[in-house]
Amino acid sequence: MAPVFSHGDLRLYLLNLLDEGPRHGYDIMQALSDRTGGTYTPSAGTVYPRLAKLEEEGLVSKTVDGRKTVYAITEAGRAEVEARSGELEDIEDGLADSVRLIADEVRGSVREAMKSLRADLASATRQERADAPREEPGDDPRVRSREQLHRADAAVNDFRVRVRSDLRTFVSQGGQLADTMVDELVGDLDRIARDVTRALRG
Repeated sequence: MAPVFSHGDLRLYLLNLLDEGPRHGYDIMQALSDRTGGTYTPSAGTVYPRLAKLEEEGLVSKTVDGRKTVYAITEAGRAEVEARSGELEDIEDGLADSVRLIADEVRGSVREAMKSLRADLASATRQERADAPREEPGDDPRVRSREQLHRADAAVNDFRVRVRSDLRTFVSQGGQLADTMVDELVGDLDRIARDVTRALRG
């Protein structure tokens, strides 16, 4: 998965956030997450060293407010933001592209898993119908039905494991799931459930 910020861009983007107003460390990290649609959540180990470097360069100042350290941009920092406004526009464009790519990757994984589930369910239904005419006198339909139920259970569990793994990997790499993507997943699963119910009612 491609990084959200290219080398050096985060430094300038931190200055840009502080140019909007003073912020404490957690607020800066939350703002970065919000601006990237939840696809990038930096750690304290990423943000604070960069803020310390900006302070050394005289671009940022800090004050202690109770238990919080508040960072503010200096005049020198504001001048750098203004001088590099064109670069900031490029960063904003890059962020939008990165967010779209990451969201597309996750949606693609979800769609592939759902496609596999649909195929497994369709195969189980076809197999059950194909077996029905060849019923032997000693066969118990309930036994075959339970076998097919186990197949369906296995398919659903496989889907759950695969999608859960993809989602957890995405979040562990610093991403946050966008509301629209989760809404789409929930909607697709609901549609699949309705399709299965209609097929069972025949």
